Amino acid sequence: MSSPREWDASTYDRVSAPQETWGREVLERLDLQGDERVLDAGCGTGRVTALLAERLPRGRVLAVDGSEAMVAETRRRLGGRVEAFASDLLDLELAEPVDAILSTATFHWIADHDGLFARLYAALKPGGRLVAQCGGAGNAQNVQDAIAAVPHPALRGWAGPWNFATPAETAERLRRAGFTDVWTWLQPWPVQPDDPRAFLATAILGAHLDRLPEADREPYLDAVLARLPEPVTADYVRLNLLARR
Repeated sequence: MSSPREWDASTYDRVSAPQETWGREVLERLDLQGDERVLDAGCGTGRVTALLAERLPRGRVLAVDGSEAMVAETRRRLGGRVEAFASDLLDLELAEPVDAILSTATFHWIADHDGLFARLYAALKPGGRLVAQCGGAGNAQNVQDAIAAVPHPALRGWAGPWNFATPAETAERLRRAGFTDVWTWLQPWPVQPDDPRAFLATAILGAHLDRLPEADREPYLDAVLARLPEPVTADYVRLNLLARR
């Protein structure tokens, strides 16, 4: 997942089964012949990238993430089967365009969706496809409410790290960037993580914890967890995107 902050890649890899599940569903929407060049935009630790590579026995996978640690984990997992590199998606530049772009659990970490979609449009061949999913409007609202109920001076005035957009505004931004055949829709997807504490700390609250004094991080995490239901559930809402250049 692409973002300006660094990630705990090993813990993320351990707790990211939900993200892999989302990725499998998104990948099913991408019709491939097996010889295409495809970009995984926000590859994380490479769990979904590996599934994509299996679909491209005669093709090539490019994998990009904003986190050096995530890219290192992808390279460890896949070696020379993919070309993995670190870059903020807002700075993305490819030597030659790709046939398709796949992305899961990434775009909501990027504030500037107009800039993002312009970069992705430029990275695609004419007729190339964008197939993606990210957090959408209302995503993990119960976790957001728990966060709001645990104020901390270090978080005062901070809007948070997420951009949970609506389908309508996302469709408009995609068309403004030049995309056609645009489809966007929301999909509720509650998640009950196997390791709630590690999942919350890594996949949701990492940017919040980074802003806190180290001594306050564990108590803050405890306080947020205490405001979630048992078993711990994050009320995820996925924003799905299909578009063509």
